[in-house]
Amino acid sequence: MTPPPRAARGTPGAAPAGQPRGTAGAGPSPDARRTPDGSPSGQARRASDGVPGESAAAVAGGPALLGEARRLAPEAVALRRALHRGPELGLELPATQRLVLDALDGLGLDVRTGRALSSVTATLAGAADGPTILLRADMDALPVTEDTGLPFASRTPGLMHACGHDAHMAMLVGAARLLAGRRDALAGRVVFMFQPGEEGHHGARLMIEEGVLEASGARADAAFALHVHPNLPAGAVRLRPGPQMAASDRFRIVVRGRGGHASAPHTACDPVPVACEIVLALQTAVTRGVAADDSAVLSVTRMAAGTATGVIPDTAELSGTLRTLAEPTRRRLHETIARVARGVAAAHGATAEATVETGYPVTANDAAFTDVVLRAAADALGTEAVDVLPAPHMTAEDFSYVLRAVPGALAFLGACPPGRAPHEAPALHSPRATIDEDVIATGIACEAAVALAFLTGHAPERAR
Repeated sequence: MTPPPRAARGTPGAAPAGQPRGTAGAGPSPDARRTPDGSPSGQARRASDGVPGESAAAVAGGPALLGEARRLAPEAVALRRALHRGPELGLELPATQRLVLDALDGLGLDVRTGRALSSVTATLAGAADGPTILLRADMDALPVTEDTGLPFASRTPGLMHACGHDAHMAMLVGAARLLAGRRDALAGRVVFMFQPGEEGHHGARLMIEEGVLEASGARADAAFALHVHPNLPAGAVRLRPGPQMAASDRFRIVVRGRGGHASAPHTACDPVPVACEIVLALQTAVTRGVAADDSAVLSVTRMAAGTATGVIPDTAELSGTLRTLAEPTRRRLHETIARVARGVAAAHGATAEATVETGYPVTANDAAFTDVVLRAAADALGTEAVDVLPAPHMTAEDFSYVLRAVPGALAFLGACPPGRAPHEAPALHSPRATIDEDVIATGIACEAAVALAFLTGHAPERAR
């Protein structure tokens, strides 16, 4: 749930806290949303498909961008390691914010900090007028105890950058440096969105409420984000049009029976076997109630009951997660969870109460903007590095809030560590998760290429 707003806060070396110019405080307009599940229509070309006429990214820089990004990489890697050493959780990230502000200093950007969270919004204005593109990096870490053995491992017990957000910030700072050096050739604006609270705290939604989409003085026309992925080959860029990541909701079920002596269960109403039957019934409800060409994952991840081996408890509790790719399926399964829990419990003379906490929406890529990304990344990185993701992932992302408001896309950047096969590398959120730091230069070039391709005016008109 969204925490209450905190007092306004300023940050030394940055502009005073407050919302950006323009229609600050406005959230996504209702007419900016697309289909009920957030999915756009249309299909994107593969990176290797022919593109008629001149390539947008080639005009904007093409392969030269990767060379520039590699020259910036040592500084970006150093920033990534500094961020990795000092992870912070949630919406309050003062040390992380300070490192980002220091890294952006001197680039001639309009820098703002958040009020309800330790965000940083920096705007680069080009020499000529044009559209606005937003680039995002998330900032927060996870409550994970690091077990990588890295010389720059977390110095904070129990906290770790286990999802690559340290690399995301370093790449976005690098992209800001690269693009700031091309300011005189830019027609339009780039908004750099450094966002706390991605790991379950709805930080993107809070930044939208504080006006990040209007930070340039006009509403953003497009948005892009990269997310490193250690289970993809290092340097690979993968994305797809339409749903790419799932909606994520949490549920909790409390089964109420009647306690008693464990030696005489017939005199009680044992909630434990009822809870176990509910788990099995929920799995069946998904496999038999969701179409084969749809996707849904329901996982019960926690069960709790009882205090002693000789006592039948009064209650048992279940909780877990639901992941879906279509809004109608999501709503239907919310109802299914409650109905199944009540029905199974009633069959045994018990009762059950189910609650569902709505989480992040589906992360849906705009088809036309996905095409922009595929072409721009292929021109900057080579066609062999870029391809369409064959299927959505059932993980979730709060960049979904941005993509519901403006056309855009999120892409995965392969970051498999050296000496490991992608399928063997520790996954994100693992205490042993690591990345190949060489991909930081790849990410800088990719983000800059997408921004330049969009701002040059070669993007399809409906993606503008």
